[in-house]
Amino acid sequence: MTLHKSGNLGELDHNHLTTFGRKVMKRHLKIIGPFKPIISKIKLFILSGIISFNYNCEDASRADNNSGNLLFIASEGNFGQNNGSISVFNDDEKIQELLNVGDVLQSILVHDNHLYAIVNGNSEIKRYAVSETGLTLPGITISTNNSSPREMCVLNNKLYFSNWNSKDIKVLNLNTFAIEQSIPLNGLPEDITTDGTNLYASVPHLELYDQGNGTTVVKINPLTNETIKTYEVGKGPQHLIIHNDNLFISRTYYSENWYQTFFGTTQINLTTDEVITLEHGEGIVCGGNVMIYQEQVYRTSLGGIVPIDQNDLSLNLSARIGNYVSKDSYYNANLYSSHAIDNQIFFGITNDYVAPDSVYVLKGGIEKLFEVGAAPGDYATWEIN
Repeated sequence: MTLHKSGNLGELDHNHLTTFGRKVMKRHLKIIGPFKPIISKIKLFILSGIISFNYNCEDASRADNNSGNLLFIASEGNFGQNNGSISVFNDDEKIQELLNVGDVLQSILVHDNHLYAIVNGNSEIKRYAVSETGLTLPGITISTNNSSPREMCVLNNKLYFSNWNSKDIKVLNLNTFAIEQSIPLNGLPEDITTDGTNLYASVPHLELYDQGNGTTVVKINPLTNETIKTYEVGKGPQHLIIHNDNLFISRTYYSENWYQTFFGTTQINLTTDEVITLEHGEGIVCGGNVMIYQEQVYRTSLGGIVPIDQNDLSLNLSARIGNYVSKDSYYNANLYSSHAIDNQIFFGITNDYVAPDSVYVLKGGIEKLFEVGAAPGDYATWEIN
């Protein structure tokens, strides 16, 4: 059996929970018009004008292609097969695909013209330079010494990342690429984020393979690398997002026999430290992602995302965006991950955990479909200058 990122049960691997936590429920463009002018007995100045016109159009087209964002989609791949992959898109065109990145590509992050990728099964962090043509190879690889790394964030040019095997937050210096410190925790940390001053990490497990028995989110001072506050937030805290000085936490945990999956949401007021918790129970099928879209906090639910009421944490199911659920079973959704960046929403779909899988991108009411590797799980963008 495996605990998937969706919070659903599958095949459990011996060394790693390959897919779990902040990701969601299981399973499931040039116009190169040939310009062949037939010119006979035409005056030279007209011909010159046509040539000038063509040159200017090509310049404009080239300028358009060099604007906008690159989109990176990380696909986890399959446990033990080293087939994690990164697909790179410029607008609607796939311009690059990195195959065989490693064993379970857990998460990615873009910072200062570099992409960082955590490979959970290999206990590695990879760094690639980013340009308008994609990722520059081969990049560099940093070993985390069998720590089972999970999620990451950057603050003050240091990369902080969570680890299950070593039960800590490690600190990677982005100038020297040395892991210069470890912050021990009482449990297995998952997500990590920052408000620009402090770090916050969720601790969903006390031991490997428990049912989500961790109940805390910790606040860490990056100047001293010490935990300065522990919040009790309810069982199974997973994904974290900060909005308007509030920290929102999705939670997922299981019954003792693993047959039942329970969900909850918690909000911490970072000014007053007030904690509000709501249990959604097992009747509302929702996964682990929380995100900001159009200045509203959303959470994955019922094959899409739904807004969270920021007063009582209830889910507004009638305002759901997306409906990526299996046609044969209400409880067998094929939505695997979801994420929002600016005005785009990403829905990762897998039917069988075998490449190719799909990502639907919603922007301005328009849905686009991208083909990616097996089990798309994380997303990042880079602005083309």
